[in-house]
Parts: sequence; structure tokens; C-alpha cells
Amino acid sequence: MHSSADSAKQQYAAAGVDIDAAERAKQLIKPLARSTARPGYMSDIGFFGAFFQVQGYKEPILVSSTDSVGTKVLIAIQMGKLDTVGKDIVNHCVNDIFVGGADPLFFLDYIGLGHLVPEEVEQIVKGLAEACKESNCALIGGETAQMPALYKPGDFDLVGFIVGAVEKSGIIDGSKITAGDAIIGIPSSGLHTNGYSLARRVLNTEGNPKALSTRHADLGRTLGEALLEPHRSYYHAVKPVIQHVKGMAHITGGGLPGNVPRVLPKGVAATFDRAAWVIPPLFRMIQKAGAVNDEEMFKVFNMGIGMTVFCAPQEARTITDKIPDARIIGRAVAQSDSRRVIINHPA
Repeated sequence: MHSSADSAKQQYAAAGVDIDAAERAKQLIKPLARSTARPGYMSDIGFFGAFFQVQGYKEPILVSSTDSVGTKVLIAIQMGKLDTVGKDIVNHCVNDIFVGGADPLFFLDYIGLGHLVPEEVEQIVKGLAEACKESNCALIGGETAQMPALYKPGDFDLVGFIVGAVEKSGIIDGSKITAGDAIIGIPSSGLHTNGYSLARRVLNTEGNPKALSTRHADLGRTLGEALLEPHRSYYHAVKPVIQHVKGMAHITGGGLPGNVPRVLPKGVAATFDRAAWVIPPLFRMIQKAGAVNDEEMFKVFNMGIGMTVFCAPQEARTITDKIPDARIIGRAVAQSDSRRVIINHPA
């Protein structure tokens, strides 16, 4: 004889939500979350809220950010490779709070999907946990929501939320940037987590596994592998030279023109020398396939620069010596049309 609880589970399963699968997924991801424990970590996954004790700061200022992986998840789904998108969202969020000088403390995730396969959720969380450990950030909670009426079979969405802390005296907000300061660019690892709606359309990847599995000599791998390259974290590269930094801009959606102005003080603009760095082949492939002009490319994609760092010109050498692939790509200038970005393309 079936209990009322069994009957309820059967009805819910018929509606597309598997409670037992959700519980199994929770058990699979618990050890992954525990592996990210750091000082301040106080609670295990499963309680209604997550606890974290802020330690080691005299005047702690909390810094938070949230974002999603966007349509990059569709490439991951097509390729059946789900262990990198977790790294994407963690690293994206780490960068977003680090530009203010904050060290990451803890991270929470949200996975919305149509049909829950515990082993697939485990792969997503594996990527989250690996990236959290790399940034000394505790994965302390999250939510997995089954909504078959909202998501097509096999589809999912991945969102992250991060909290970090910085000493009040150590906040980096760009207010000290002055005309003449150097702008250092640090390369991206690829598209990161922005521009995939355009890239997928012009590269004809939708429902086209052959396009993703095709190897390209200039990419040195398949198109799918290049598109899934995880978002780079700049935390460990820049942290050792943070005392020389006046401001940072994480180059995400909007590119250089959309992100650099967010850190510029009034009366200061930024000029970039496009000849100072090589645009990676993947961006050129997208531009050619879609006949996209330079202006739109620079507004949609990072174009090979994932982080910009502002510093006094005499400090630039110290930073570039410590970060081997960093280079000076522009400078801050005085301009009445402040907070403007000017990209000087080669003649």
C-alpha cells in the first residue's frame, strides 16, 4: 500500500520534478562544498541559510556581486562538458569584487533546470568547487530548482553570488587615477562569459555539433574547446602588486568602452593603443564570420584583454615584471569629456 508521501512524490514526478534525484544530487555535492572550507566557514549545505564569520579585518567592508554564465551554457550542453561553466561563474564574480580590492570570502550558486540528473549537477558543482578553492573562497550554499515548464529538456541556467571583504582603508575605486597614469592590460583566456549569443549565431553552432567538433589550426584545438575555455581569474596575478594599483576594470559585456569608464574619475578619459596587443584568432574568426565591424566587436567582446590595471607610470614596470603576460596598452588623459574611452586603431 502506498503512503500519501509516496503518492505526492509520484504526482510531483509526473509533473516533471524528481524529489529523490534532488536529494541524491545534494548528497553528491556536499563533499565538494566541504572541500572549499576556509576560515569563517560555519555551516554545511542543507540548512535554510548559510553562516559565515568574517575574520581578520579591523574595518571590514563587504563587497558583493552576482552574475550568470549566460548562453555559454548552451555550448557546454551541446558538447556534454559541464565541469567548466562552474569555473566561469566563480572566476567572473571573483574578478568583479577584486577590482574594488576585496578578497573573496564565500560563494553561492543557483542552478535552474528542466530535468535534474544528479551526476550532471555534480559536474557543474565540481567546477564551482575547484574555482572556489583556487581563490580561497568557501562554497557555502546554493539552490537547484527543477522547472520543466520553463526549461527545455537538457537546458539549465547557472547563476552565482559572491561576497568578499576589504579593509575600509584598502578600497580601490579609481578615485586616485590621474592624467598620465599607465593602463596595463592583462590578456583574457577567450570570450570569458560574454558575447556568446552573437558568437553562437555567426559561427552557426546551434544544433550543429560538427561546427563545434571541427579543429582549427589557428585555434590549436576545436571550436567548441576554444569557446568553452574558462573565464580567467586575475586575483592571484594582481594581488601581489595590489599596493601599486590605483584602479582596475574587469572587461566583461560592453568591452573596453563599456567597463573602463566605470572606474574613471571625473575629468579623466582613457586612450588605448590597439597595436599594443594581439587580438586572439577566435575574435577574428567571429568578426569575419559575421562581418561585424570593429566598433561593435569592441562593445560586445573583451577582444583579448580581460582586466585593465591603472597605476602611476613609474610603477608600471613593477607590475608587468610580476605579471609576465601583462603589458602597457594605454594611458589616462585629462579631458573635459570625462570617463570616455578612445581606442586608437592602427592606420
